[in-house]
Amino acid sequence: MEGTKIIAVSIEKLNIPLDAPFTIATGAKYQIENVLITLTLENGIMGYGEAAPLEPVNGENQGTALATLLSCKDYLKGKSVSDYRQISKHLKSVFWAQVTARCTIEMALLDAYTKCLNIPLYQFLGGAERLIETDYTIDIVSAATAKTNAQKLAAKGYKTLKTKVGKKLQDDVARVIAIKEGAPDCKIMLDANQGYSPADAIHFLELLEKNGVRPELFEQPVVKHDLRGMKRVKDSTSVPIAADESVFTAADALAVAKADCADLINIKIMKSGIVEALDIAAIARTANMGLMIGCMLESKLGLGTSVHFAAGLGGFSFIDLDPHIDPAKEPFSGGPDFSDPCYRMNELPGIGLTKNIS
Repeated sequence: MEGTKIIAVSIEKLNIPLDAPFTIATGAKYQIENVLITLTLENGIMGYGEAAPLEPVNGENQGTALATLLSCKDYLKGKSVSDYRQISKHLKSVFWAQVTARCTIEMALLDAYTKCLNIPLYQFLGGAERLIETDYTIDIVSAATAKTNAQKLAAKGYKTLKTKVGKKLQDDVARVIAIKEGAPDCKIMLDANQGYSPADAIHFLELLEKNGVRPELFEQPVVKHDLRGMKRVKDSTSVPIAADESVFTAADALAVAKADCADLINIKIMKSGIVEALDIAAIARTANMGLMIGCMLESKLGLGTSVHFAAGLGGFSFIDLDPHIDPAKEPFSGGPDFSDPCYRMNELPGIGLTKNIS
């Protein structure tokens, strides 16, 4: 294919203020601090990639991602985007710990390559689905605020609500009950972000059961390396358990499958990169485990790539790809069409986004 070599690489910070702090059990974020890479090809096509590090989850921040990407500029120039797998393999061998930086390069490579092929990314990945429905996450807030938010989200058409837990057990119970009261017809998912001990996680589910609440899913109840503890939680309940922070690599997915400690694996491209995420999905399916897809704090670019991934592969039981940014502050336009609570795929080539920032 002619014109697919990279002739220019641009790297810049991508800072976007959040309307409210994004709080999880392991920390809080007050603004999005990401990195954008733009690859320009001989044929004039541009591919975009976004690194969305979240220190409490992957140990990376904007500074480390920026430094890694800057050190890759000379390596990328002259490479063909059609060689994205070989490039991904080499970068993993060198920058194995800098996952978000590697992910943004893979994103830009695949965006540019599928634009060269004149097909949308989801079709390149299999084209399994054209419509996917996401949940919406209610952060760690007061029970009263959670109830109000749940009412508003249900009115917008959301059928599944997710909430963060793992800080204070009694507060968590009150918040979940309040969400159920505010949106009684909505399904509820829980994400502890490693916040509980196995005993507390089991007790938490017991307290919810006494209050008539059965979650659809309980995500990462214990510390990521405690597979034995997660199996203890799984064996004590009929609520499906999802491994999130426990799985960054295909090897992690295999370990979770062998330990029989989770019912599903939550794939996030910012934990694994896109190429490795394909291997994780294959392992989960081989082990007869369910699939979930989630996100960090991405703009439309990173979020849209995950939407393409889920729609391309298909078969995801849980979709957790709710937008965090006010549309007026978005640095990109286009991508998968979103109308609460669904994404509809279009046929724009690549990820389908246009850059709005200079």
